[in-house]
Parts: sequence; C-alpha cells; structure tokens
Amino acid sequence: MSPDERDAALDAALERLPQYPASVALKRRLRGAWPATPPRRPWHRRLRALVPALALAAAVVALAPLAWDRLLVRPDRERAARLVAEAVNDHVRLLISQQPLEVKSGDSHQVRPWFAGRVDFAPVVGFGGDAEFPLQGGAVGYFLDRKAAVLVYGHRLHTISLLVFRADGLRWPRRDLTRVGGVEAHVDAARGFNVMVWRQADLGYALVSDVEPEVLRALALRLVPAS
Repeated sequence: MSPDERDAALDAALERLPQYPASVALKRRLRGAWPATPPRRPWHRRLRALVPALALAAAVVALAPLAWDRLLVRPDRERAARLVAEAVNDHVRLLISQQPLEVKSGDSHQVRPWFAGRVDFAPVVGFGGDAEFPLQGGAVGYFLDRKAAVLVYGHRLHTISLLVFRADGLRWPRRDLTRVGGVEAHVDAARGFNVMVWRQADLGYALVSDVEPEVLRALALRLVPAS
C-alpha cells in the first residue's frame, strides 16, 4: 500500500469513530486557561481622543513666534528706537542752534571741568580729541527727562555729538547689541544719521553724526574702555 493510500485509510477510520461533545467543565477549564484579550477600541475613537491634544500643540506652535515678538522682541525694539530718536533730535537741535557751544575749546581739561555745577553728575569721558577727531567744545543739553553733557567733536567737515547723561531709570535694549571695545552698544541709523548708544556703569552715552558708520565706530573705540 502506498503512503497516499495509508493516509486515506487513516482518515476514513477516524471519521468512523464516535464523536462526543466537550463537557461544560472542560469548556470552562479551557476558557480559564486561555489568555483574555482586551477589546480593541476602533481607530476612529482613538483618533478622536487625540484631536484636542493635536489642536493644542498646533496652537502653541503657531502662537509661539507671535508671543516671542510681542513679549520680548517688540518691547526691546521700542526701547532702542526711543533712545535713538532722542539722540538724533538732540543732535539736530545742536546743528541748527545759533550758538551750539557754550564752551569753545579743544582742551578737554577746560571742557570737562566746565560742566561742574551745570549738570548733576560728573561726565566721564576718556578721550580729549586728536587730529582725526578734534574736540571743539561742549554745552548743556537734555536727553529725554534729564540733563546731558554734550561734547562736540569734528571730523573733516562733519560734526559729531557725544551726549553723556544719567542712565538710571531708562529702559535699555538688551538684544541685537554690538561689541565696541569693552561695552555692548546698540547701533542704528535714523533720519540720515548714524547712532550708537551704550551704558557704562551709571552713565549713558549717545554718539550721533552723519559720518560713515565705520568712522563713528572709530571714535567710539577711543571713548570706551578697552575690553
């Protein structure tokens, strides 16, 4: 008998055997031994549960740049713009004044002591002028709500104003600053004038002129302490 014939004979014999249904006890034992499978939630229910979280995450991503600009960038930009605008206004007032200088001298030892008693602080200026930037004199002005010592330098046919004033109570920019010597300065341009403003200890400084930015920086490096 071939292997196929033997398999067919075995199947026929098994079919002739009596068949009995499984007992209830056997079914219970089998059901208890079989691991329970938790019912799966339909995919659309799981997705529905994720929708609020996904919407919140999308809102955070969309609003984060706006919040950053409104809370940090814009106020800082407005603080800087206010200082720059005031510096330009003060420089323009000096240019159109019939007598811009109250003390005319190229000697810093005469100009700086002249401010004693005329302003409520001691102007600290470490540069008394040279051949490239000669000191021309000084005057008392105002920077926003406070008195300022104004020192005037020349550069060829250009006038450069240096305003020195008390820094307390003013809101200073903290972003987009440029390292100049030993200080962090805000560098900008407005109405055709280049401006540099910085704080050093308890004094504020504003340098304004229509000279090129690199020329103004060269003078600033003479004014500020080395890093």
